[in-house]
Amino acid sequence: MPLSRRHALQALGLAAAGSTAIGKGWSKEAQQLRQELEVCSPSGDTFTWMLERNKVFSKAWQRSIQASNPQERIQIKQAIFDASCHINPQALAQGQRPWAALLSCADARVAPEWLFGAGSGELFQVRVAGNSAFNDGIASLEFAVAALEVPLIVVMGHSGCGAVAAAMGSEPLTPLLEDLVQPIRASLQPNDDLTQAIQGNARYAAGQLVKRSQVLADAQASGKVKIQPAFFDIQSGRVSAV
Repeated sequence: MPLSRRHALQALGLAAAGSTAIGKGWSKEAQQLRQELEVCSPSGDTFTWMLERNKVFSKAWQRSIQASNPQERIQIKQAIFDASCHINPQALAQGQRPWAALLSCADARVAPEWLFGAGSGELFQVRVAGNSAFNDGIASLEFAVAALEVPLIVVMGHSGCGAVAAAMGSEPLTPLLEDLVQPIRASLQPNDDLTQAIQGNARYAAGQLVKRSQVLADAQASGKVKIQPAFFDIQSGRVSAV
């Protein structure tokens, strides 16, 4: 008998965790592995915790403006990780239990681990120029929710996004870039400036996740996952809800 979609995703989750299954009713070793993989998971509201962690990054980001050389800047930023949590690599070799998933832009200035002071195994990431809800990205987030049980998906745009600017412009693009910006164009509103368009695109992509995925729609309806659109301002280093 073929696996149902739900059971297929669960099977993939167990495969991703390695040979040791993770979940209720499994072995003592599996439960211990789960605890090790969740050692850095926040308590309370996950997005609120992310914003608090981002404040630490933002302060370091602003301090680094005054630094005179790259070495000083990296020392300032390193303090973010010195104050954060890190999962045992031996546990990560056997599985993952990320506490949030992100759909964010591929822009080189947008590095979620830095923005939220997170280490390996904490953030499940899908990145594409313009942070749009593309098919493979939605499927990846289905895996994150159904198999890895992440409680939060953050759809994050950022200031000065080139993909959104391209979608707003009239310059000819390559055929593949035209395909990429089509969902962004669907989100645009008349008279929006670039920042408004970027924020609107994040909200639109967040809405598309549940419109185009029954797995994500059901998880949101049952309260198993929260989907939060957000905006990263590169100048200040701050992330905010939109």
